[in-house]
Amino acid sequence: MDSAFEDEAEHTVSIQEYLKDVEDQELEADLVLGGDEGKECTYNNGYMKRQAIFSCLTCTPDGNAGVCTACSLSCHDGHEIVELWTKRNFRCDCGNSKFGEFFCKLFPNKDVENVENSYNHNFKGLYCTCGRPYPDPDVEDQVEMIQCCVCEDWFHEEHIGLDSSDEIPRDEEGEPLYEDFICKGCSVICSFLRLYSQTILAAGSQKDSSINTGKDKEVLEDVTLACGSGKLENNISHSSNISEPVSGGEGLLLGENSGKNIGSDQCTTDDNSQVTCVLGVNLVDASPVLECKPLFLSKNWRDALCRCEKCSEFYEQKHIRFLLDKEDTIMEYEKMAKQKREEKLQQQEGAELTMLDKLGHVEKIEILNGIADMKDELRSFLESFDTSKAITSDDVHQVFENLAKKRRRVE
Repeated sequence: MDSAFEDEAEHTVSIQEYLKDVEDQELEADLVLGGDEGKECTYNNGYMKRQAIFSCLTCTPDGNAGVCTACSLSCHDGHEIVELWTKRNFRCDCGNSKFGEFFCKLFPNKDVENVENSYNHNFKGLYCTCGRPYPDPDVEDQVEMIQCCVCEDWFHEEHIGLDSSDEIPRDEEGEPLYEDFICKGCSVICSFLRLYSQTILAAGSQKDSSINTGKDKEVLEDVTLACGSGKLENNISHSSNISEPVSGGEGLLLGENSGKNIGSDQCTTDDNSQVTCVLGVNLVDASPVLECKPLFLSKNWRDALCRCEKCSEFYEQKHIRFLLDKEDTIMEYEKMAKQKREEKLQQQEGAELTMLDKLGHVEKIEILNGIADMKDELRSFLESFDTSKAITSDDVHQVFENLAKKRRRVE
């Protein structure tokens, strides 16, 4: 019997701990949902920069559709839902042609298909190169996964293509020292980032393999690329708005600015585009593929990216222009969610004060008396309660029953 009481006591929490846990869960939900209360379908907002998206495997088992928060709650309640956290440039699919005879309850007038939406195996509830679900039913201890900021897939540390997880930039307490991660597959498109100053890469062994910016050659050599996808030819355009190129290590073409603190002192036009290329490399013609390794990028790395005409054209061709947009980041998304949460809490407080202001004098006194009675009853209960025991639901009911009896005596 004593052991039973001990087990029960181990699972007890204080009121403060309970309220803190509830508040933390609400904050976490707000951060994931971006402050979306799930009351209206987001379809009318078009292709949103970033929003919480869900996949319904009951309606679309092929994983070729995604729905917004409101539709996941109103239209797909009770279905097998996969939470995808957030996706960029996505428009709610609920009720379109992919759902057959199923119509959206919140906004049934949708296009047949959202042609700009992209889907991957996450929409089937699968992640990483191993294609496993999360949580994985075959694994006892679930491990955190890392999201690629380009393809938005999630990866286990042991599957991201490093020799050891020790290569992941972390501080002494194990907290990440990087702002964004780019997976091995996406590093093929984004390997040009290695042409920038090493300050763009988070501290770690990846800096050891970055580009040597020394000026040891005057001519660009033909080089077989690390991923075997072609050669970087000597066909760079030397236009007047690009700094005179020089050859760096590995025969790669680098500009005068490549080894400097880039991003802060570049000339810009009225539309905020740069006149001088930071890299001095025509990425459109060169399309360099340097090294197929995952990238860990330091804080504010996007600020360093070149925004000249040729580089901007390269981003467009590779469909990665979102890399220039700070609002695309999860950090900005969560910042916006926190602001919405604070505004909502302020509105709630304002509504409560407004309600009290509208009450008459007698009603206000009754509310204050009720609060005082509640405090007295709780104080009396806690003073007489055996602290070695756990508070049960019967104890709570007794407190409210005593309050009701006191109320009836007064009346």
